[in-house]
Amino acid sequence: MDDRERERIVARCERFVNSWSAPRDPAETFRALADRAGARLDVYGGGESVKRLESRVAGLVGKEAAVLFPSGTMAQQVAVRILCDRSGRSTVGFHPQCHLDVHEERGYEHLHRLHARPIGHHDRLLARTDLDEVKEPLGALLLELPQRDLGGQLPAWRDLRAQTTWARRHGAALHLDGARLWQCGPFYRRPLPEIAALFDTVYVSLYKDLEGLGGCVLAGPEDVIEEARVWRVRHGGRLSTYEPMALSAERGLDEILPRMPAFVRKAREIGVALARVDGVEVVPDPPQVAMLHVHVRGELERLSDALFELAKERRTLIAGYFAPTALPRVQKTELSIGAASLDVPTAEIAELYAELVTRAAKRRRRAAKRAPAKRRR
Repeated sequence: MDDRERERIVARCERFVNSWSAPRDPAETFRALADRAGARLDVYGGGESVKRLESRVAGLVGKEAAVLFPSGTMAQQVAVRILCDRSGRSTVGFHPQCHLDVHEERGYEHLHRLHARPIGHHDRLLARTDLDEVKEPLGALLLELPQRDLGGQLPAWRDLRAQTTWARRHGAALHLDGARLWQCGPFYRRPLPEIAALFDTVYVSLYKDLEGLGGCVLAGPEDVIEEARVWRVRHGGRLSTYEPMALSAERGLDEILPRMPAFVRKAREIGVALARVDGVEVVPDPPQVAMLHVHVRGELERLSDALFELAKERRTLIAGYFAPTALPRVQKTELSIGAASLDVPTAEIAELYAELVTRAAKRRRRAAKRAPAKRRR
């Protein structure tokens, strides 16, 4: 099955377990934004829509001020640069799967001459005891909540507080990669300002959960945010208008953020159901936020073909993709749970994953039968 055929199948699907796979209607999106637009278009970030959004996000995370950035890559580089400059130290500590290091071409190093200090084990959450291995002085400690590449895992509140206390005692500033911070409240049973209060600066995405048209917000003390505005210009991030980002983000805050507890509940229900399916493993088990990783037994090509075969028959896409794991016959996918996910009954999701495993196994057996028998020596 080639990519074009898969695209045609997805286009005909009516239900999506992974909310990121669900198509969005551009016409409907822009009509909704037009209804929210004011009398004047934002110009260079000085418009009413941008100011309102920045003030609103600052209030949601309990910080003095906030600034809109066109990308998290830019915002987080700026945040750690400012924090390290102020501490007089050029080393940033973070988990080995830190987004800045793994997915962003190490911009902190090439553009800002900062140095990385990976802390902890690649395949588990950073723990307070891992920090005892750090001997060099850190300018900043960066923590990600939740940790996406570990399936959306979160440290226990006590350990999180212990980590931030360690940083304070050792003179390191604290930055929160809170791209999906919006999902964390139900797990910690604490309001977002209480979580964010552990950190000097906080980055939140406007599109990963809120379905905005890109962008993010960096929040923190007033003087840090003013300096971040200067760095935004230096990075080429002062756009002629941020209006689409600002209006779509406010729509997300109004319509999607209040539903986050329901998305987290659905993720947990899916996790419980899938953990009972032979050949399927959930990471973490149980899910802690509105996302999870699903590990499925089978060969990559067989699973992918079976996935889209099921999607064609049932008009339901249960995963956007499969990718290899360290185990040769186990593949993984990431499920982001949102509004589209609620339309698929949890029991049916489990049934479809069980069928996926069965079909992939049948494909493997058929392929083995067609393969020429090995000659005996």
